[in-house]
Amino acid sequence: MRGLALTASKRCGLTSLIFGGLLLVAGAAHAAPQHGISMFGQPALAPDFSALPYVNPDAPKGGTLRQAINGSFDSLNPFIVKGQVQFLLLRTYVFESLMARSKDEPFSLYGLIAESIEVADDRSKVTFRLNPAAKFSDGLPITSADVVFSMETLRDHGRPNFKNSYSKVVKAETPDERTVVFTLDGADRELVLILGLMPVIPKHHWEGKDFEATTLEPLVGSGPYTIGTVKPGEQLEFKRNPEYWGRDLAVNRGLWNFDRVVFDYYRDSNGAFEAFKKGDVDLREESDSTRWSQGYDFAAAKDGRVTKLTIPNGMPQPISALAFNTRKPLFEDKRVREALLAAFDFEWANANLFGGLYQRTQGYFAGSDLSAIGNPAGDAERAALAGKVPDDILDGSYRLPVSDGTGRDRKNMRLAMELLTQAGWKMEGGKLVKDGQPFAFDLAVSSPEQERVGLHFQRSLAQIGITMNLRQNDSAGFQRRLQSYDYDMVPVTWFNSLSPGNEQAFYWGSTGRDTQGTRNYPGIADPAIDEAIKTLLGAKSRDEFVATARSIDRLLLSGIYVIPLYNQGGQWLARWNSIACPENTPLQGFETPTCWSAQ
Repeated sequence: MRGLALTASKRCGLTSLIFGGLLLVAGAAHAAPQHGISMFGQPALAPDFSALPYVNPDAPKGGTLRQAINGSFDSLNPFIVKGQVQFLLLRTYVFESLMARSKDEPFSLYGLIAESIEVADDRSKVTFRLNPAAKFSDGLPITSADVVFSMETLRDHGRPNFKNSYSKVVKAETPDERTVVFTLDGADRELVLILGLMPVIPKHHWEGKDFEATTLEPLVGSGPYTIGTVKPGEQLEFKRNPEYWGRDLAVNRGLWNFDRVVFDYYRDSNGAFEAFKKGDVDLREESDSTRWSQGYDFAAAKDGRVTKLTIPNGMPQPISALAFNTRKPLFEDKRVREALLAAFDFEWANANLFGGLYQRTQGYFAGSDLSAIGNPAGDAERAALAGKVPDDILDGSYRLPVSDGTGRDRKNMRLAMELLTQAGWKMEGGKLVKDGQPFAFDLAVSSPEQERVGLHFQRSLAQIGITMNLRQNDSAGFQRRLQSYDYDMVPVTWFNSLSPGNEQAFYWGSTGRDTQGTRNYPGIADPAIDEAIKTLLGAKSRDEFVATARSIDRLLLSGIYVIPLYNQGGQWLARWNSIACPENTPLQGFETPTCWSAQ
């Protein structure tokens, strides 16, 4: 960004302003010029910002960063349902979008491939003007044809979330090679930003190829790295592109500092942790409370060569949970689901399995102002939810059941049996049965931590005559089960932001009950949730947005689609001191691309 340039003009009812090569548009409703775009209000960074606030703009380049991943991969195409692939890795290092997101704001974008964005007041039309310097890693320029090709290909052949968003584009036009105009259906105000974050893929690279097929051929992107060594199930390497076109942009300064970023694959977290202890892995985000409290007693951690950090963030806590598959007849009855929720003894598990380091996750936006917990519904919200949610969820006083921590809490077990009896189940010979069939189901697991939780829950359910079988899966098999909804119950995690939007339909929308590949793992199909998501996407003020997000939270809590588990209250990070990172952490949490080699 180079400060305010010379031009201000009016056309098509829009006010255009050019800031250092980034053209932005403020409609008549805007009181101040804009140099970026936010979901609500104005972006935080000044027009002449030189770097994001959470980076070291003078970070040195060079060196190698090695990280560990549990599992495997068999494809490098991150945009399709088929195959086992590390979507976020490829999306982060290889593929770019039209605009870049600031991780220090709920949802604000700044120019990247697009040097300009022009938005109608009602967000029914958006125009992107491409940076003339933007090019793919093979040296060919990024054109408007590539942008339209990306939108159409991802919409028609990509993951369901792409179709959900990009099918709302009514028309795409390319007045010239550097200009793309999207006309939108007007109902989704977030769509302008979603299009700004659309991965841009090269049309010429995909000509004559089957986009829906898995592949291990290194793909061409425009990002700061290219794909290096590819060893399926063993290693995936990214090599910094010395000719990267966007290395001097303000949104990139201080990022992408390592020459090589290498991800080594391990069968399980124990193997990955041993590699970290030996120094074969430089950086580790820990999720195991026992390991965090007891496992970092090796020499390098004791003498200071390894640093442990607990990093807070302002995001909603991840919703890790045991998801009921309501597509299965056993879990169609909400009373059955509520009974199993009551039978899960979090207090015992936290004290005996996790060293007391976790906190219970209360709802789907826990720890943020979007949460229904502790926030009574306003008049409009109450009117919209009348008869659909219980009073304690409406008034914000609802909390998950609390046990006495003994593992045999009589109050909660009595509640569970009352609910099961209401649903037609009865005890016969120490087993719970209905219509002559025992209450039995499978829990799919793929990690030692999931197994520990499963064994604890298995013991609790046995007290009330329920048989729960643990079904071990390797990472590939577990992923296949998730994509095809082939499970009775499954441990999963959803990540919500401070600006939830289109992904909510991908998480909870009714179409996901029958469409494979979504993250609607419980099989939710509630018209009230669909309507609330639609309202969320059309919200025109922050107040309306927050109230609607809380409505979604209340409806999901009322449906009892999952047994919420726990969260860490932040991020647990350990790193060798050969890796340096900025002191400032963005609102959304630790960002690996901000780090650099300290050797």
